[in-house]
Amino acid sequence: MKKKEVTKIVALLMTGIMMAGSLTGCTSNTADVASQEAYETGDVASEASEETAEACGESDGDEYRLETEVTQNAPSVERGAAADASASVVCEESLADMASAKQAQKNEFTGYECDYAEECYVEPYDCDPYYCAPSYGERYEEVQEKGFSIVQSEPLSTFSADVDTASYANVRRMIEDGYQPEEIARDAVRAEEFINYFTYDLEKPKMGDKFGITTQLTTCPWNEEHELMMVGMRTKDIDLSKRPSSNLVFLLDVSGSMDEDNKLPLLQKSFLQLVDNLGKHDRVSIVTYASGVEVVLKNARGDEKEKIKQAIESLYASGGTNGEGGIQLAYKLAENNFIKNGNNRVILATDGDLNIGISEPDELERLIGAKKESGVFLSVLGFGDGNIRDDNMERLADKGNGNYAYIDSLFEAKKVLVEEMGATLNTVAKDVKLQVEFNPAKVSEYRLIGYENRMMAAQDFYDDTKDAGEIGAGHQVVALYELIPVGAKSDIKLKYGSQTSGAAKSDDGKYSNEYATVKVAYKQPNSSSSEMQSKVVTVRDRVPENEKNIHFAAMVAEYAMLLADSDYKGSASFEGIIEQYNALQDQSAFWDEYKNEFYYLVKTMCKRA
Repeated sequence: MKKKEVTKIVALLMTGIMMAGSLTGCTSNTADVASQEAYETGDVASEASEETAEACGESDGDEYRLETEVTQNAPSVERGAAADASASVVCEESLADMASAKQAQKNEFTGYECDYAEECYVEPYDCDPYYCAPSYGERYEEVQEKGFSIVQSEPLSTFSADVDTASYANVRRMIEDGYQPEEIARDAVRAEEFINYFTYDLEKPKMGDKFGITTQLTTCPWNEEHELMMVGMRTKDIDLSKRPSSNLVFLLDVSGSMDEDNKLPLLQKSFLQLVDNLGKHDRVSIVTYASGVEVVLKNARGDEKEKIKQAIESLYASGGTNGEGGIQLAYKLAENNFIKNGNNRVILATDGDLNIGISEPDELERLIGAKKESGVFLSVLGFGDGNIRDDNMERLADKGNGNYAYIDSLFEAKKVLVEEMGATLNTVAKDVKLQVEFNPAKVSEYRLIGYENRMMAAQDFYDDTKDAGEIGAGHQVVALYELIPVGAKSDIKLKYGSQTSGAAKSDDGKYSNEYATVKVAYKQPNSSSSEMQSKVVTVRDRVPENEKNIHFAAMVAEYAMLLADSDYKGSASFEGIIEQYNALQDQSAFWDEYKNEFYYLVKTMCKRA
């Protein structure tokens, strides 16, 4: 049963019960429930002005739905049945009190306030025929948005590569669950993960190079006085039939908090898809953790598919969450079965909610930091909603030589574990760092969009002891810079800056056409020493308005800034993104199903804004 169907049932039942006067405390929420019903069924557009409806597009027959997607959002009725006793509803409390308590907890974990109408659902178990869905709180690493840097005082921008995509998929889940724009926690939005969720037509690596590097320039859509610079990298695609053998340890959270349809059941179906793509040279072990830890399967061949699948399908959720014990055991198994020159990886699947042993990001960072030296890589897959510890999962992936994805449906599981299997499981470069040096003769100020939790000190670029991101076969990394060109109205004029600027303009105009120099440092998977690659960004990198790469990336960046209510969003709007998309779209293969879904999500938020 879908959420909106439950709401309709509630609205009908509430009418009857309120007439009988048998349920106190719900009377004040009648309008809220009716409003929620209209909101869930897509009637919001009818409440908007005709101008807004036209700008956002009509909803009838125009909503993009992926035919192959299986919705995994658990109905709140089922969530209530599976909740721990400590989170169960006290039946005597009024719904108004429950709404107030839930809002207070929501404020604590997300850091924002909004008018919140608590939803009532049919309760098939105890007491009254209603209960309010329990709230656990979601936690995110704080994102401190970085502003513009003056080139003459800070010419170098240094950051770690990031191929995580969890933030985009998680926020998509919120939108599909009916969140209003202001209800999305700002810290849940990481712009770089939005941008890197999609694929772009980037240059392939040349002979002898690890990366193909694409650079482009255009006018900034949300501030026409500024410019936008894109830096894109991609590695060589891998022939999966010739990929190295894999030694995989599935580290699966089977604690009580995973007893929801969009957690353990979705996890099981997701891993079954991965198993179908393993071969006889691969090895699979399974470790589970709840109140304790257990080895469910040890070193099975990848072609023993029924054996592996039976082990996965036999799992059930109960108990506490001893993530520390599970991590220790999983890495021990991976090290014992280590394949030289192979892909040795722990794949952790969890909601991130740890309550036994180490449970905080800083402690987990120290634990996983020691494990990464073993040569075993880490992939983190997030599941579920309500009690997501995104901060834990992001930190584990960042510090454990790994990547982080969020699985909200079987469709996303296929993308991450099947379509992107080569990139997800096969690391071709580790500790990948980028450093961009800007030319003060061309650029007055710059701002890197996103990557707030990935920024590094300039001197760290050449320090091989500093940890950075990992990139797999066929992976792409895209970064966008907003530039204030020299001479723009917002260009800061420095009284004593002319000498430095003059030096840059000298050398007989040697660098007069250069905007920046992009440098990439990386290590081979089994090496401790960095190698270098570079490319110069020049005026020749300026592209026309119909160039897809930078302009689509700009749309995604705008979308992220709007959802996060960025201080630098300028004139960005959902309507503007829709207009740009329609102007740019054609029949080429660039516009895949993921980009079409993005368009649908933008239109959805446009109607709700």
